[in-house]
Amino acid sequence: QVHLVESGGGLVLAGGSLTLSCSASRSIFSINDMGWYRQAPGKQRELVATFTSGSITNYADSVKGRFTISRDNAKNTVYLQMNSLKPEDTAVYYCHARITTLAKYDYWGQGTQVTVSS
Repeated sequence: QVHLVESGGGLVLAGGSLTLSCSASRSIFSINDMGWYRQAPGKQRELVATFTSGSITNYADSVKGRFTISRDNAKNTVYLQMNSLKPEDTAVYYCHARITTLAKYDYWGQGTQVTVSS
């Protein structure tokens, strides 16, 4: 099991930046996939950026070149640096972790609101 706690959301003007943090309750070395999803009102939850198989990064096309996912293994924390924010980035951002043993186990944080005003 893993408990995830996000922080860093808020209100920002278009073109601004925010950094989200996700702290895990166990070593992130033991987590197969970890990263960020988001859900805007009336829309499905979508992938934003993740590490898969430990270190391979994946980004949604809509955030490539603007968002950067990173990790601090010593702090068991994954970050999402968001630059050049747009109003369409407004959503609740969720940290996600998947642990794969004999089965896949998915864990989610409580979510943090990001609001980008124009």
